Amino acid sequence: MNTPTNPSFDVAHLAHVEVYTDKFDESLDFYTRVFGLTVSGQDGNSAYLRAWDDYELHSLKLTRHHTTGVGHIGYRAASPEALERRVKAIEASGYKVHGWNEGDLGHGRAFRFEDPFGHVFEIYWKTQRPILTDKTRPALKNSASKFHATGVCPRRLDHLNLLSEDVSEFRRFMETCLGSRVTEMIQLDNGRIGGCWFTVNNKTYDLACTEEHGGGQGRLHHVTYATDQREDILRAADIFLENGVHIETGPHKHAIQGTFFLYVWEPAGNRIELANAGARLILAPDWEPVVWTETERKKGQAWGLKTIESFHTHGTPPVKKG
Repeated sequence: MNTPTNPSFDVAHLAHVEVYTDKFDESLDFYTRVFGLTVSGQDGNSAYLRAWDDYELHSLKLTRHHTTGVGHIGYRAASPEALERRVKAIEASGYKVHGWNEGDLGHGRAFRFEDPFGHVFEIYWKTQRPILTDKTRPALKNSASKFHATGVCPRRLDHLNLLSEDVSEFRRFMETCLGSRVTEMIQLDNGRIGGCWFTVNNKTYDLACTEEHGGGQGRLHHVTYATDQREDILRAADIFLENGVHIETGPHKHAIQGTFFLYVWEPAGNRIELANAGARLILAPDWEPVVWTETERKKGQAWGLKTIESFHTHGTPPVKKG
């Protein structure tokens, strides 16, 4: 194949995720004391958190809410001009547009829009770096801040997984609005796409979308932070055990994307993943999606235990039972 498949690169990277919690104090304790994120700031209803090598002021916005799930997903544009190009493409796309807002703590004005399933996205350019002190300034100036050994202590935000009733339509949304490309996907026997893994840069993926099997709408499957090595995840499992955190499944290795992983539920029930993708990058400009058949997918993980049933049905917010 000689046709480039790489995206426009108008969008630089996944920047942050807003997570709702109906147990704010317990969730905040988990993300700081157990998971090891740092609070960059707080307002009346939200705490803004970052991992030690996230270069922006926050990668997770934790918001007090009557339920759980995802509030919005933030992407940073590659330049002011790229932001304007993306806004024009989004406005012309036919998808729901929320328009401009003045931005959250840590970043400038942002343009919000929505997929057909109720997930809200925003894209922005201006951002704020963390203000370093003697306690947080790294020995190596090419790190975002000093490594600290609080809790699990992941390196950075990696990706998130959303649920939708129609992955094909979600794929059209991502390609149209964000210029994403698909790196891997699941093709079901009935003709539907069961899942897609997207990237806007050379990472293997920054967002995944899989089929909703729990009867919900606009739900979150999980948010993922990256570790440097697999051993960090084994250490995290012991930390979660000692702190009474529900370990849902893992550590195992995914066949799709080849990621070593561990899934837990934070106190409010949102699923959080720790992942180590090794050195995988998508460098080929003419990369074509790797297609997994339903039969191949049903084989489960590359190795490890069979996928637990709750992994296919649990999402946030929970679905009200009739």
